[in-house]
Amino acid sequence: MTAFRRRYGASPLHLLLVLASFALAAYAGVRLLEGDTLGVALWFVGAALLHDLVLLPLYAVTDRAAQYVFREIPGQGPPRPSVNHVRVPLFVSGLLLLVWWPLILGRVDHYTAYTGLPADGFLERWLLITAALLVVSAAILVARRWHESASRRRTARRERRARERRAREAVR
Repeated sequence: MTAFRRRYGASPLHLLLVLASFALAAYAGVRLLEGDTLGVALWFVGAALLHDLVLLPLYAVTDRAAQYVFREIPGQGPPRPSVNHVRVPLFVSGLLLLVWWPLILGRVDHYTAYTGLPADGFLERWLLITAALLVVSAAILVARRWHESASRRRTARRERRARERRAREAVR
């Protein structure tokens, strides 16, 4: 067992799980490519190019801008964790958009026929969810900042009282 772990770098269970995941991916690939192989291949290459050439630079620049805005002193020091109060709600909102984009953008005509539910209102709901996520995140940020500043205010108050006490004792 230790010889296997030394040569492979992990346990045999890890190898078994990796091989099972490759088998599942191969099965899914074969099933996916069974119908329109060229269309699926074009979609896959197009999605990879769209992500790498358009979306990745877009959200990298956006993240850099958010880091710049949320620095303690712009242009100096490491980014504060408060940038995560923008990242997380926008990530969740983007994930919801990615999953539900046909309904949010109103691109599905057959939704009502299949489900019996109206297809309108998804854009408004998505915008409300995004706004609610940002408001909750902002409230958490304000509460954290207030809690951080409370300890600083207590320390400053103690120092001020100590200075006043020393000044009174020096007058006597």
